[in-house]
Amino acid sequence: MAKFNGESLKMMTEVQSEVESDLLNMENVVGVALGNKIKNGIEKESDQVMTVFVDQKLPEDSLTSSQVIQKEYNGVKTDVVEIGEVFAGFIDPNTGVEVSVDVDNHVGQQEDILEDVIQAGAASNLKNRIRPAKGGYSCGHYKVTAGTIATCCYDLTPFPGIPSKYYLLSNNHVIANSNNCRIGDPILQPGRVDGGTYPRDVIARLSRYIPIKFITSTSQPYNYVDAAIGEGNFQDLDREIYWQGCVKKLYDAPKIGEIVQKTGRTTGFTTGKITNINATVNVNYGSGRVAKFCKQIVTSRMSAPGDSGSLIMDREENAVGLLFAGSSTRTIVNNILFVQSLLKIRLSEK
Repeated sequence: MAKFNGESLKMMTEVQSEVESDLLNMENVVGVALGNKIKNGIEKESDQVMTVFVDQKLPEDSLTSSQVIQKEYNGVKTDVVEIGEVFAGFIDPNTGVEVSVDVDNHVGQQEDILEDVIQAGAASNLKNRIRPAKGGYSCGHYKVTAGTIATCCYDLTPFPGIPSKYYLLSNNHVIANSNNCRIGDPILQPGRVDGGTYPRDVIARLSRYIPIKFITSTSQPYNYVDAAIGEGNFQDLDREIYWQGCVKKLYDAPKIGEIVQKTGRTTGFTTGKITNINATVNVNYGSGRVAKFCKQIVTSRMSAPGDSGSLIMDREENAVGLLFAGSSTRTIVNNILFVQSLLKIRLSEK
């Protein structure tokens, strides 16, 4: 497993912060992170680099001089890696528009896309209604297709103490409709695309969410998490995650090469490997909305649309992060420390 020592990590992080804004302004660049060099599909653990993620890797002679990524910045080598565009939610890659759950409004190709959404994970019981609801199962804001319950949690309560409220944890774009919501909005389990209906399948009400700040013509704000919680009844919520168990503690220092796992609504139980840390990534939310996320964890691809909200854990059942986006080759994860801190919740007693 690759380890950045304290000195090299500090130096590389400083260089990354100096140059990443310019890199992300290049037309084809979607992210910048720290990782190992990849050569002929194989990671070289002894060769630590600043990874520049691009939508499509192009021959250098086809680029203008201003679009060429240097082989080194201030002593830090770069590695250009093609990962495709990064999306959050059910986005039609051809139109950039989020797929609606209103089947009657779909025509042509959109019908095919929605059918793919409905059929994804069709053999899995994770699309079913379940009470108490476990992590890994389908859920969603009443106007959203579907995503995944991460786990259930409670307010940041001193020990010893009695939590006053209990919550379902997932992404903002899953249970807060990408900011298009009101506190108290119903959250369904399963999500609408999986047959959830209001009011029969209401499991929680939106309680808190971290607003997603989108890039505008005058501003490129940073985001740390795509996260929200909905308050539910104690008896309806279960902290267990299907096929993974309960969170033992938080994993505070993600390492490149670490094997991780998740259970999600669409692809069920999958494993992956952390490929990059300290990632800054531009994420497409559809309809022309793009948001910049920093301090992210990048793994090998271990998800598909509908898995958003899944809790990423290591093999010892420690929480690593909250899955929220992905591309054709990578999955993007919020660091769980930021999720817990910003939402003021507790996932574990340790």
